[in-house]
Formats: sequence, structure tokens, C-alpha cells
Amino acid sequence: MFTKRISHYYPVDWLILASPKNMQNANEDEIREQEGLLILKNIKPEDYLILLDERGKMLSSPELANFILSRANESKKQLVFLIGGAYGVSKDVHKRANFTWSLSPLVFPHQLVRLMLSEQIYRACTIIKNEKYHHS
Repeated sequence: MFTKRISHYYPVDWLILASPKNMQNANEDEIREQEGLLILKNIKPEDYLILLDERGKMLSSPELANFILSRANESKKQLVFLIGGAYGVSKDVHKRANFTWSLSPLVFPHQLVRLMLSEQIYRACTIIKNEKYHHS
């Protein structure tokens, strides 16, 4: 629902990567590393990578709007919002991230994070355009 609304402001697409195969006997570190390789393979050098992590910087909705607008003004071609795997992300993915953002200090299931992320991006778009959706 929010993805369609965001597309009125910016092009938007979801890329959901499947977990690496044959990892049923792997430990958490091995899973993070394999997922990290897959993630990094799908990130372009010019992408601005925003990692969602409960230890990241928290932003209010107006701050998120300013953050997105600032990236647009810097001519960033593509913002990539990354929701990590069940065990988090590898050190290499953390290093590659241009910004680490926290929606909350709580941990949520991926489906809920996708909904919250898309709603907050839509809200930021309406703030940027000074539309009625956001009430301060």
C-alpha cells in the first residue's frame, strides 16, 4: 500500500534476497558472512546504503524527511534501505553502510519492519511536499 504511494514521489522497488542455500548446519557468524556477500553483490558502488539496525541513530519523521531531501540534493541516485537477516549483518556490510538508522531500540519481525519502513518513507515524502498526511 505505502510502496505505491511512495512511487508518486520517487521510484521504489523491493529486492528480497533469499537466504543462502545449504546453511542449515552453519553457525550465526557463517550465515551473516554468506548473507553479507550476497547483499554486497547487489549493492552498486554509487548506492547510498542505509542500514536498519536497532543500534543505529534514531530520527524523527521530520528529521527523516530532511535526511532524504539532503540525499536528493546531493544527487544520490539511489537510496538503499537494508533490513538485515535474522542474525543481523556482517562486519563488511556494516562498513559499507553510509548511514545506520534505528526505527526503534526494539527488534521487530521483517514483515513489520517493511511496513514501518515504507510508512515512514511515505510520511517523509509528504513532509517534504508539505502535504497533509503528517501531523506535527
